[in-house]
Amino acid sequence: MKRFGLIRVAAAMPRVHVADPAANAREILQMCKELAERRPSVLVFPELSVTGYTCADLFGQNRLLEDAEKAVTEIVTKTAQFDAMVVFGAPVRHAGRLYNCAVAARGGRILGIVPKSYLAGNNEFYEPRWFAPARTLPFGGARIRYAGQDDVQLGTRQLFRVGDALVAVEICQDLWVPVPPCSQAAIAGAQIILNLSASNEYLFKHEYRKSLVSATSARLYAAYVYCSCAEGESTTDLVWAGSSLISENGSVLAEAERYTRGSRSIIADIDVERLETLRAKEHSFGFEGPVSPFCVQDSGEAAPTDFEACLLRRLEPHPFVPQGNPAELDMRCREILAAQVAGLTTRLEHIHCRKAVIGVSGGLDSTLALLVTVLAFDGLGIPRGNIIGVTMPGFGTTHRTHDNSVDLMKGLGITSREVSIVPAVRQHFADIGQDESNHDLTYENSQARERTQLLMDIAGKEGGIVVGTGDLSELALGWCTYNGDHMSMYGVNASVPKTLVRTLVRWAADNKFGDSGDIHGTLLDIVDTPISPELLPADKDGKIAQKTEDSVGPYELHDFFLYHFFRSSAGPDKLLFLARKAFAGEYDEATLRKWLETFLKRFFQQQFKRSCLPDGPKVGSVSLSPRGDWRMPSDLESWWKLSD
Repeated sequence: MKRFGLIRVAAAMPRVHVADPAANAREILQMCKELAERRPSVLVFPELSVTGYTCADLFGQNRLLEDAEKAVTEIVTKTAQFDAMVVFGAPVRHAGRLYNCAVAARGGRILGIVPKSYLAGNNEFYEPRWFAPARTLPFGGARIRYAGQDDVQLGTRQLFRVGDALVAVEICQDLWVPVPPCSQAAIAGAQIILNLSASNEYLFKHEYRKSLVSATSARLYAAYVYCSCAEGESTTDLVWAGSSLISENGSVLAEAERYTRGSRSIIADIDVERLETLRAKEHSFGFEGPVSPFCVQDSGEAAPTDFEACLLRRLEPHPFVPQGNPAELDMRCREILAAQVAGLTTRLEHIHCRKAVIGVSGGLDSTLALLVTVLAFDGLGIPRGNIIGVTMPGFGTTHRTHDNSVDLMKGLGITSREVSIVPAVRQHFADIGQDESNHDLTYENSQARERTQLLMDIAGKEGGIVVGTGDLSELALGWCTYNGDHMSMYGVNASVPKTLVRTLVRWAADNKFGDSGDIHGTLLDIVDTPISPELLPADKDGKIAQKTEDSVGPYELHDFFLYHFFRSSAGPDKLLFLARKAFAGEYDEATLRKWLETFLKRFFQQQFKRSCLPDGPKVGSVSLSPRGDWRMPSDLESWWKLSD
């Protein structure tokens, strides 16, 4: 079974029975039994979950510590058949000191015991009253006898191998310090960090805790599983809500509902392969200084989880476009447009240019580029009349796109020109012996190059620059004419994928030009217009006959493939697997496979077009600029193949 680098983790919050280890052991074992069917490979419980965190001075009682050790023995023994590494909290006494520890067990044996490094001792916390910090142990830890097992490692410099994943453990306050233990653990190879916590609630603490967990997982290119205690802990002075989180590289995959009665859990699938890829790409991932070694405790293979049948991980079909949160969408669109405008503004200022030429087709890409140009000129205080928009009808231009381009230029108050390319292209056909009835690649490319020639020459005559309109999705597929629409003097859409172009135009219509009725309506109609280069004649009804997505496939699929190919280095089979999950019910397997093969073939064959791209601003995490994010030989064969 292909795992695709995935591993399932769970955080469980059983009902706590303060100072009753036997009852807590029963709760822990019951939750292990309940979660067994979901096949996690790692299951973590809260801090001091065997005794309860709020035992206070009872931690000094031998009876409690003896009962806790018996409960640990029972948990380790009775989870022997549970196909996961179980990590739970318990007080452990050694050499006259008591340690707040995490016990990791699997297969009926204790893999290792990790003590807490930083004890909470301010405000409502009194841990130094009862516990010793990990630094009081000898460097490298100690070998102890505990819970009936000899030679158990007690120390912080431990990692636990579960299948292909390395897991590190820290405890509550360890995360909140300037240099948390997880930093060195991640540098040593841990992709998953477990935090056994007893974190109480008060106003705004949860928001800070959530941002801390997310930021830590992003900083370490890791998954962070934060498991905090819930119902049952003493509320003498504090309240406990079960604030548990699972975050991967800055994104929250699962979050417990707080202030809920009874035992509960959260569970998610971690993409360890993706994390390893991100780390390898980030050359600064490391530490400029000596790092003490960690010992690795091997727990065995990961649980046989069927990710094909059930993937516990949200896969956004449109990864470039924020979904479901209007505020986030507004912020993202505003930021991207600002970045595009800043790029063009800086270029115009640097070359002392006060004019721009842009081809306006009535399509999405040229519309976004025109809006960016208008906003840049407004910001520079240059009259919009210095923007020369040129609509260039050809053999495939429809009334809808032509009228929209004219209306848009008029509404925005720029200088508009119309130059039909038909006479020039026909002369070109005659010069090269091209039959006009032969609608081949030469027929299409001749029109695209004629349009680019017009724009370049007008720019030269007017002392301006040609603003490019092509987007990231077209560059990935090579869906542009070499030295035609492929070329400009500054490409403002170079790192904006097609799905995001549509979103940005719609957002601009509502938020930048909503007060201009005519422009607003024109922009919305452009958003609804089928994507087409309009290089082939219209149909008998005068409507667009050449629809790009009929030829190369849906852009939402290609943008999905591009994102996961680029960001996670996902291979063909994993791309197909992810697409099946993201687009379940929308596309069948044969359709996904067909367009994925198209994406891979075109991506590798069309690199030569990306090797000589014009300048353009990077506005997102994915860019194919040969001067920045993507370098690849142009004569490389398409060596990535899907499995049969």
